Amino acid sequence: MIDWTDITNFGDITVTLLAATVIAAWLFIEDEKRLALWWSVLFGGAMGVVILTKMAFIGWGIGIRSLDFTGFSGHAMRVAAVMPVLFYLILQRARFSVRVAGAIIGLLFAAIIGASRIAVHVHSVSEVVAGWLLGAAVSFAFIRIAHTSLSKHVFKPLRVVLSALALLTAPYVHPAPTQQWLTDITLFFTGHDQPYPRTEWKLRRQTRLPPAS
Repeated sequence: MIDWTDITNFGDITVTLLAATVIAAWLFIEDEKRLALWWSVLFGGAMGVVILTKMAFIGWGIGIRSLDFTGFSGHAMRVAAVMPVLFYLILQRARFSVRVAGAIIGLLFAAIIGASRIAVHVHSVSEVVAGWLLGAAVSFAFIRIAHTSLSKHVFKPLRVVLSALALLTAPYVHPAPTQQWLTDITLFFTGHDQPYPRTEWKLRRQTRLPPAS
């Protein structure tokens, strides 16, 4: 029996943000500052998109009702962005085809994390697919830039081991209450007492009722 709760923890922000920071840190330490900046901008920009779409729904009910879409899945986005890049950099000493295979494995892993978000009833299919595509775009863009400009092996054996050990803690991570944080921040800015009710929003989708005045 698959324990989707344990699997979904690999996409928690406490794990993926750490991995994203590790990538930026190793690039910076190896004097690949331009790549470190590119990675930070790409990953940070995608995080911003996820946050804005979620806040738009929490505060004002902005989404795509026909697709049951209320915002990008952060778990799917982060894993699809981080894991292909992590594998690509770890496999730097291998042939290009092997590095590409590693990136594809990273995307497949992200798809499993996305499936776990559906299995635990946190996201709809459209939200997971959108998050996965956004993260894949980030990893593809970074790998394309790195392929032409990366001059050093930023992941050395000890760093690979340390990075792997960090990821192995995922099943024991206590999930960060990111949704509650976003809700609190959004309510502060909107002045509303409660977040926009998704159950009511879905009911309107099913019954095609007009929006409340």
